[in-house]
Amino acid sequence: MSTPSAITMSNGKLNVPDHPIIPFIEGDGTGPDIWRASVRVMDAAVAKAYGGKRKITWHETLAGEKAFNQTGNWLPDQTIEDFKKYLVGIKGPLTTPIGGGIRSLNVALRQLLDLYVCLRPVRWFKGVPSPVKRPQDCDMVIFRENTEDIYAGIEYQAGTPESQAVLDFWQKNFPKEFAKIRFGDAARSAAWQKQLEAVGTPKRETPVMVGVGLKAVSALGTERLVYAAIEYALKTKRKSVALVHKGNIMKFTEGAFKDWGYKVASTFFRNQTVTERETWILGNKEANPGLTPEGNAKMVDPGYDMMTPKQKADIVAEIEAALKLWPTHGDGKWKKMLLVKDTIADITLQQVLTRPKDFDVIATLNLNGDYLSDALAAQIGGIGIAPGANINYVSGHAIFEATHGTAPKYANLDQVNPGSVVLSGEMMLRYMGWTEAADLIIKGMDGAISAKTVTYDFERLMKAEGDTTVKKLKCSEFGDAVISHM
Repeated sequence: MSTPSAITMSNGKLNVPDHPIIPFIEGDGTGPDIWRASVRVMDAAVAKAYGGKRKITWHETLAGEKAFNQTGNWLPDQTIEDFKKYLVGIKGPLTTPIGGGIRSLNVALRQLLDLYVCLRPVRWFKGVPSPVKRPQDCDMVIFRENTEDIYAGIEYQAGTPESQAVLDFWQKNFPKEFAKIRFGDAARSAAWQKQLEAVGTPKRETPVMVGVGLKAVSALGTERLVYAAIEYALKTKRKSVALVHKGNIMKFTEGAFKDWGYKVASTFFRNQTVTERETWILGNKEANPGLTPEGNAKMVDPGYDMMTPKQKADIVAEIEAALKLWPTHGDGKWKKMLLVKDTIADITLQQVLTRPKDFDVIATLNLNGDYLSDALAAQIGGIGIAPGANINYVSGHAIFEATHGTAPKYANLDQVNPGSVVLSGEMMLRYMGWTEAADLIIKGMDGAISAKTVTYDFERLMKAEGDTTVKKLKCSEFGDAVISHM
């Protein structure tokens, strides 16, 4: 066996030794129970897949309550250094310490290591109870931007000098926009108080109390996220990438994300991708070879005849640009290419339920991705079995993690479902290129759940559906069941 060593990155490629050192954070609350079961599953998969030729050396590093109790620091500098040095790591759920001004430890790790992709695959295991009729149709991978948007943490508490300074700046320099902050100054606050008093509300002081936050979305932040999503979709032979945004309201942040995302596709992946509107334009031309650009425009945009001359010219220019792709995309060639489309966030949350087959890879901003990840997890058994990863595809740094909370009331009871960390381990092994071991974990999970040997959360749901043959296992026993089905 070779000497344990760190994973490295060179020329854009991850170099994984046969005996890598991988840091882990066992997590708070139920974290230790989950970690003990999960690490046995990962070690068993590696041993079975490679017959002893490969092995992971686990290196514990601290964060959360355990770190605070031992060092007085919730996130010690050494932990950051460990993840920097060894590139790839895994963690259980962490408690965010209570108190003003303290960021989520998970968000802090992502920011400090610039882990700009939150990768959340969503797939159903046969037998897992689900609130939808066809959970097997839900097979998506979410690329959630991890470092920008409102999660950058730039916000100021209402009533503080900082928030007032921001309000004063906007009032002085951007009065038109400031007017949209309904209660941004004392005069408007006082006027509203008088209206309340008129209907019997007791009189009170009317200080300006407005919390202020900054939503930052950049071209480079968007580019690296969407590039990673498209590259992943092509590599794994997925059918589409959907850019999910709320650009109809936030035109210069979320709308810009959409526009920049399309630019990534056309700039870096032109001969491998096609946009949804391009499919309409090319399809119209294929159905009617004599169709003029103006005729095509009327089919793509039915309101064409009501547009201004400039709007018409812009649409025709778009048609002509798409038709220039004919040598590489025409005559149906586009049908075999990766489809890049966009969809508004609110309707997406509906359609991932009603039309899940329409979605494959999703690239989206931080907050939208947070909502979508948990909404999709509900379809396939809940967040307790949903894995996740935070990755920087340029530096190679990656932390794989449980996506659920710490559930402290179940700590040390050996009851909870370890599926989230087990499947995060599967993602980690696949990221490392150890696909044989990753496949064994999937096989083991499939086998254990199909045999109806599950932890209390699934057992309760299965019995509620009338299944009396299900067997409830402890957390540790479920780990054994997964290993036995490899």
